[in-house]
Amino acid sequence: MNNQQNTNIKIVTADPSAIGLFGLAIVTFVASSQKLGLTEGLGLVIPWAIFLGAFAQLYASILDSKHNNTFGTTAFGAYAFFWFATACSWLVKLGVFGEVLAANADGKQLGFAFAGYLIFSVLMTIGAMETNKVLFFIFVLIDLLFVGLTFDAFGIASEVFHSMAAYAEMGIALFSFYGAGAAVLNTHFGKVFLPIGRPFGIFKARP
Repeated sequence: MNNQQNTNIKIVTADPSAIGLFGLAIVTFVASSQKLGLTEGLGLVIPWAIFLGAFAQLYASILDSKHNNTFGTTAFGAYAFFWFATACSWLVKLGVFGEVLAANADGKQLGFAFAGYLIFSVLMTIGAMETNKVLFFIFVLIDLLFVGLTFDAFGIASEVFHSMAAYAEMGIALFSFYGAGAAVLNTHFGKVFLPIGRPFGIFKARP
């Protein structure tokens, strides 16, 4: 008789949250500098939006899908495509695709897009409550960012909401830097080097 042996091979992939959060941190850090008036123009914001905001988060989304992480896959993927669309919108505004397209651009259309992302972000904030507190605060700031962007795009108290968006975006950057560092160092050292806070334990039991 032939002896048959079944061998199970487990493929382990690294947690992609660090690179995704780093991409989010860099793009919001650069973009918020423009909103806060620390820098001028959008020309040199666009490459960071495409490569860090979009591609880095899309890469994290793809890897998270291999971890069967629906939350991470959806969050990183959705915000990756947000930065792709935002970069293209800036290119339209700057006239890269022609003066006619730029002249006929209606900023209120962006208001509807931002409002849609606000709805999505609020739902993701609920999910983040049962992930960790650092991620939860990042999503709260993302909510504030989209509130500011939405009202600013519709021309409602633009100065106030523009400032809200700017400071919220800077906050996202700082919390995301911390989250990325925690994801790397906690795994690298095999212990809690940078605490990220336990889940709230409201909607499901804490691990």
